[in-house]
Amino acid sequence: QVHLVESGGGLVQPGGSLRLSCVASGRTFSRLDMAWWRQAPGKGREFVALNWDESKTYYTESVKGRFTISRDSAKNTVYLQMDGLKPEDTAVYFCAAGENTKDRGYEFWGQGTQVTVSS
Repeated sequence: QVHLVESGGGLVQPGGSLRLSCVASGRTFSRLDMAWWRQAPGKGREFVALNWDESKTYYTESVKGRFTISRDSAKNTVYLQMDGLKPEDTAVYFCAAGENTKDRGYEFWGQGTQVTVSS
């Protein structure tokens, strides 16, 4: 199995920035597709960003130009840099991972970290 632990959430004002981290263990990190999902209060879980093959990325339209996903293979860590935060970004953010996620989906999930954007 793969164990995922998120950190870096907190309270930030609109227009501010946060960087989320997700540390993976239990499997060769380079083989994993890594993604961020989020769930706002009373809403369903929403895809946010994907990183695979070390540097390839894909984002949902609502965060393009504001969020950046990246990984540091030496630390088995994936990051989500969030800039220009908006109140509608408020959610619990989850790290997700798997191999061949196009075919198998995301097999492993972290516990989530809360991001609150409010003045």
